[in-house]
Amino acid sequence: MDWVFDSTIWTSLAALTVMEIVLGIDNVVFLSLIAGRLPEPAARRARGVGLMLALVARLAMLGGIIWLVGLTRPVIELAGQALSWRDLVLLAGGLFLIAKATHEIHTSVEGAGEGMGKRAAGSFIAVVVQIAVIDMVFSVDSVITAVGMVEHFGVMAAAVVIAMAVMYAASGPVSDFLKQHPTTKMLALGFLFLIGVALIGDGLGFHIPRGYIYFAMAFSGMVEALNIFAARRRVRR
Repeated sequence: MDWVFDSTIWTSLAALTVMEIVLGIDNVVFLSLIAGRLPEPAARRARGVGLMLALVARLAMLGGIIWLVGLTRPVIELAGQALSWRDLVLLAGGLFLIAKATHEIHTSVEGAGEGMGKRAAGSFIAVVVQIAVIDMVFSVDSVITAVGMVEHFGVMAAAVVIAMAVMYAASGPVSDFLKQHPTTKMLALGFLFLIGVALIGDGLGFHIPRGYIYFAMAFSGMVEALNIFAARRRVRR
């Protein structure tokens, strides 16, 4: 029980938990958007099941860290650029996010094929699979960061579990907010597009500091909050 009184362990747990939560911001946006197309009871279950599958995958990655580190070794060369399995996963995830965001923006603006879109998006299993798969894409860098910050598996696992719980708790309010304010949904889709570009850049070796992306998201969110506040004041008048 010496670990209970070890301040180093508690400090590293707090630091890693905060890091995991910050790295999960983009995941919360995607989670809220994709699950928001389902009726609320089904959406809540989809978020829970999808995140549970993703949690199991993250813990498995932590347990197989030697295998995970091996994913960073080059396997193919494309246009003079050596690519590892990690790079290929990030590229695939980035392309998926860009395609998903583009499709959702087209559907929202044009309203084309709405009935078919609702049937496709209304598939509970499809939503769960998308949540789990895209979270695993986000998990690659998240787990590598965790291993670089902390040596104890228990600390890493606890931080991942806490971060997942925070993501699940935040996804519901975020989803409700996006439903109540359609303009914020378009902004969130723009965030997904931006995150997809960042993932592709990482996969090709052009790292975009996440601080830039989070600053852009925070600034855009602040502007949108001011617009919503102004609109409410006009309604009251």
